[in-house]
Amino acid sequence: MIIIDGKEIATKIKDELKWKVANLKSCGRQVPGLVAILVGGSLASQSYVNSKSRACQETGMHSKIENLSADISEAELLNLIEKYNQDEDFHGILVQLPLPIHISENKVIDAISPLKDVDGFHPVNVGGLVIGKDTFHPCTPAGIQELLKRYRIETNGKHVVVVGRSNIVGKPIANIMLQKKAFANSIVTVCHSAAKDISKFTLQADILIVAVGVADFIKADMVKEGVVVIDVGINRVPDASLPKGYKMVGDVDFENVSKKASFITSVPGGVGPMTIAMLLQNTLLAYIKSLKTRRI
Repeated sequence: MIIIDGKEIATKIKDELKWKVANLKSCGRQVPGLVAILVGGSLASQSYVNSKSRACQETGMHSKIENLSADISEAELLNLIEKYNQDEDFHGILVQLPLPIHISENKVIDAISPLKDVDGFHPVNVGGLVIGKDTFHPCTPAGIQELLKRYRIETNGKHVVVVGRSNIVGKPIANIMLQKKAFANSIVTVCHSAAKDISKFTLQADILIVAVGVADFIKADMVKEGVVVIDVGINRVPDASLPKGYKMVGDVDFENVSKKASFITSVPGGVGPMTIAMLLQNTLLAYIKSLKTRRI
């Protein structure tokens, strides 16, 4: 059994991006820029946005955080997004979700220019993903595929079973793995809460991707020998023996499932670090797209 080390791969990706940005600077070129917009938000959201900004700075990219009051109007937020749509110093725009209840997430996502939608949530980019265009992929699913690529895990013709159907992970990773491309071209099954017996599907998986938000949901008797397991879940479980009073676990019973798996991600340190790395990758892609647009 091999533990897939997302932290190590994410560090390599950021090092590669740092080298590319340094080359841009040495040539006197503009560097990629990312603005993160946080509306109110929990301490966890603030911490997450800060970590994205730090990662930008570490790679030499330009970054900015817009901290907005929770009572900002929807119209004011949409106007701010449009301002950054027109700002050539920023190639990527992300709005940290969730938003206050009086603001429509759909309107906000639609307002971001598809060319700056580094989260990959805009309907234009979602549609592009489904039909196989070169477009922004949501960061967590993109990170999953990158892990499969970096570990040289065979996907061609393999049965990929996705547990979970969210717009952020389940649906996009299913569409990514369906594409007739390298490190995809898989037979894909998506299963969810409507299944009477999910193990009927998970036992067929050559590659099992789990994103349901339920601690230790996948047990050892639900997978076959040699399965590749990608655990996207991040769950806090009370543990009085630890200083924080809790421990982080995934959606997979790692201790027991790992005994049957050929490859498996850990939680933390698996998929999580890849999300920010792929956000930076998307920001560089947005920068490249902006150069092509200006030439036109």
